Amino acid sequence: MGRAFEYRKAAKMKRWGNMSRIFPKLGRAITVAAKEGVPDPTMNAKLRAAIANAKAEGMPKDNIDAAIKRASGRDAVDYTEIVYDGKGPHGTLFMIECATDNPTRTIANIRAIFTKAGGQIVQSGSLDFMFSRKSVFEFEKPNGVDLEELELNLIDAGLEEMSVDENTVYVYGDYTNFGSIAAALEELKIEVKKSALERVPTSPIEVTDEQMADIEKIIEKIEDDDDVQAVFTNLA
Repeated sequence: MGRAFEYRKAAKMKRWGNMSRIFPKLGRAITVAAKEGVPDPTMNAKLRAAIANAKAEGMPKDNIDAAIKRASGRDAVDYTEIVYDGKGPHGTLFMIECATDNPTRTIANIRAIFTKAGGQIVQSGSLDFMFSRKSVFEFEKPNGVDLEELELNLIDAGLEEMSVDENTVYVYGDYTNFGSIAAALEELKIEVKKSALERVPTSPIEVTDEQMADIEKIIEKIEDDDDVQAVFTNLA
């Protein structure tokens, strides 16, 4: 799972490409997290994670503060979190996580993309069984820390797998253990660079380079929509 996740993350960041595309999505994630809990990151684990992810991508503090403020007050925006299921070309399956203030607009936009590509939006939840939800944490390899000992310490918190790529450590667990793993890492004084809830395909498929080009065009169009927070597929 480790290598596949790293590849998917690198491909996504390459598509997002620049700040004008990534900052609005990161800002919306912060606003949603602040609105769900409290606007104080010390008391809101989801908000802490969203802020850490934004900082890792170089989002300025002023932008982060503004995103938190949008969760309350006169300028508050009421976002609804929705997951759409879709079937694309070449046997691809999609799960699209959105945060929107206008679900009618969002589903119309996404449906148009699938229809044009010869795919379709299917009933929400119908593809859940094709994916497993995982907690993913990324941090720099801590100096002076024995990784085997670290792995043992995190097992009780819900760790399922840990992988290392040069100086970066990736920790994986069931999505229900996101909070416990985050708390364990904090207790161990490990600064998490990025964290997320991922949807990992249970039966990933292989496609040709030509087919991948078709699929990436669809993913890029979906991710261009400001309401879309994350796109997951059943690609290996």
